[in-house]
Amino acid sequence: MTQNLKTKVLIIGAGTGGYVAGIRCGQLGLETVLVDGGDGLGGTCLNVGCIPSKAIIHAAGKYETVLKAAGDGTLGITASAPAIDLSKTVAWKDGIVRKLNAGVAALLKKAKVKVIKGWAEFTDAKTCRVETADGPILITAEHVILATGSEPVELPFLPFGGDVISSTEALSLPEVPRKLVVVGGGYIGLELGIAFRKLGAEVAIVEMADRLLPLYDKALTDPVQKWLEKHGVELFLGARAGGFGPNSKGGGKLNVTDKDGNPMQLDADKVLVTVGRRPRTQGWGLETMGVAMDGPFVKIDNRCATSMKNVWAVGDLTGEPMLAHKGSAQGEVVAEIIAGHDRVFDPVTIAAVCFTEPEIVSAGLGPQDVEGRDDVIQSVFPFAAIGRALAIEAGEDGGFVRVIASKADHRILGIQAVGQHVSEMSNSFAQMLEMGAVLEDVAGTIHVHPTLGEAFHEASLRALGHAIHI
Repeated sequence: MTQNLKTKVLIIGAGTGGYVAGIRCGQLGLETVLVDGGDGLGGTCLNVGCIPSKAIIHAAGKYETVLKAAGDGTLGITASAPAIDLSKTVAWKDGIVRKLNAGVAALLKKAKVKVIKGWAEFTDAKTCRVETADGPILITAEHVILATGSEPVELPFLPFGGDVISSTEALSLPEVPRKLVVVGGGYIGLELGIAFRKLGAEVAIVEMADRLLPLYDKALTDPVQKWLEKHGVELFLGARAGGFGPNSKGGGKLNVTDKDGNPMQLDADKVLVTVGRRPRTQGWGLETMGVAMDGPFVKIDNRCATSMKNVWAVGDLTGEPMLAHKGSAQGEVVAEIIAGHDRVFDPVTIAAVCFTEPEIVSAGLGPQDVEGRDDVIQSVFPFAAIGRALAIEAGEDGGFVRVIASKADHRILGIQAVGQHVSEMSNSFAQMLEMGAVLEDVAGTIHVHPTLGEAFHEASLRALGHAIHI
């Protein structure tokens, strides 16, 4: 028998956009139902994306450190040759995910959000049927928030399955592959490719563009490429991947066409395909809802409203940048609008981070956005001149902080950094841009010594013509 349920707010998707919207709705006293039909509470980010990948990256860094000590030693430290049992590492990672899952569940319960586990399918814009383990539920809502997220793009000639894997499977491998070929030189492929190289895999990267991370300027990506080359990662740039088939030795061979059009084959035990993500728009009845589309994405305005009254959309479903923190911020905005608050989603910037080696941060305008303009100041300060960076071996990989500001009024327009641990500076960068800071605001803030953040201070001082340590 079908159970009928009516609610004020119905949220589809329990990722960082959906569950945050649910918690905020609950805090505001809105009767809310959250349908979780995907990866689990926390969505892709918590279960098979941001969090588990950073856990594996962290473990890989620890292993690399011990490996260095086992050679000629590092910093006066020597150690026995390390070993890695990836299945135990994955079990540790899974424990973190379970703990966070439980935390999200507790927060939703505290906010009095009713969570339904099952796959939803809409019959019209405000009604969906959810198939659950206890039978079907028909839910009718006054407001619907779509937060279905995204999924890895599959190449037709490299379908997922067997030894051809997406990032999801890569994060749960029972052992380190001997040879890993990564198809796609974007941030996901590089983050995981670097981690597996640190863990001992032979890694090759096949990228269609003529350089890695093509969305970032070359100065930011050069330190990453130098790390890859120094650590023996094969780079095939301007190359196209083809089909994959087994060989007689137990692994397989990936067909590749290099930048000059020459065919070649790469040995691979696993082929990790990371050519992007697409919005999850299929299988839940989007076509019945009457909402306008913007290419592959659901079209929204600055209130995250779709073309259908009281149907809202947040997160990866709504377009670039497809970042977890964007979805969370949108989820909060929508909850408050439904509760009657006057809100819009209009951030000055949404900072992005690549957890590569070294890390990359970008917020606001980059050099490519101001190319040819004579009304801006660009200032770069190297980590090689920062004491804290040298003390933690973060000053010798070509890292720097760059500030871009208006020449007329010194308002900061963009901030970028590349270097070890610079991800922790991303919130400071975003905050300065969001507050409309000028160079003098950063220059006049006494930065703690010794920290990496001093490079931001010095870059701003340099833009004003009076850096201290260079």
